[in-house]
Amino acid sequence: MSELATLPTKRDEDWRYADGEYLAAADAQAINHWRTLEVPAGETRSEIKAHQSGGMTDRLRVHVGKGGRFEAFHSITGGKYSRVEIEVTLEEGAHFEFGGVTVGSGDKVQEFVTRVIHSEPNGTSNQVVRAVQWGKSVGNFLGRIEVVRDAQKTDAAQNFRALLLEKGATANTKPELEIFADDVLCAHGAAIGAMDEQARFYMAARGLTPEAAQRLLVQAFIGDAFASLDDDDTRERMVEGALAQLEGARIENPV
Repeated sequence: MSELATLPTKRDEDWRYADGEYLAAADAQAINHWRTLEVPAGETRSEIKAHQSGGMTDRLRVHVGKGGRFEAFHSITGGKYSRVEIEVTLEEGAHFEFGGVTVGSGDKVQEFVTRVIHSEPNGTSNQVVRAVQWGKSVGNFLGRIEVVRDAQKTDAAQNFRALLLEKGATANTKPELEIFADDVLCAHGAAIGAMDEQARFYMAARGLTPEAAQRLLVQAFIGDAFASLDDDDTRERMVEGALAQLEGARIENPV
C-alpha cells in the first residue's frame, strides 16, 4: 500500500461527520481514488447520478476552462454510508451548478462534500442541497468556497436545507468561505427543521391522507435541488427516484 493511501478518520475535518466504522474497514486505495474531468473552454459538461444501493465514496475533481460550465446533480438514497465529494476549479467566466439530495432512514449516513475554487475573475457557482431524514439517519453537507486574490467579480452561493421527519434524525452542515478578493458576491444559507404542520393540516382538510400530504411536501422540498435541470424527464426521474424511499416508510416518532 502506498504511504499516501492512508485511511481518513473522523478527526479529519472533512470527514468529521462520516461513519467511523465504514472508514475503519474501507480500502485505503479505493477511498483515496479521485475521478477527473476537464471541461474545455466555452463548453458544457453534465453529470447526473442516483446513488441507490451499497456504501460508497465517489470523489471527482473537475477543471472548467474559460467560459465553460459544469453541472452536477446527485441523489443519495442507499447504503449505510454514502459520500459524494466534488472539487471544482473555475477559470475566467466559468460556472458550476450543483444540486444534491439525500433521503435516508434507519442509521444511514449520507453526505455531500464540495470545494469550489474560483481561480480567475467573473466565475459563478450555485449549490443547492436538500436533506430528508428519519429514523436515526444523518444528512450532511460540507461546502467550501475559495476565491483567490485576483478572482474579482466572483458570484458564488450555496444553500442547504434539511427536513427531519422523525425524532432521532440528524442533519449537519459546515459552510466555509475563504475570500481574498474584494469585489465579490458570496453567500450561504442553512436551515434545519420539521414538516410544515400548517401545510399538512391544510392538505388534510382537503381530503389528502397523511402519506399523500407528506409526499407532496417532500416533493416540493427536494425539487429545489433539481430546479436547474433543463431536461424535464430527467428532473422528474431524479425526484421520483428520491421519493420512492418514502413509500412504506414508518414514521413512528414525528418531529
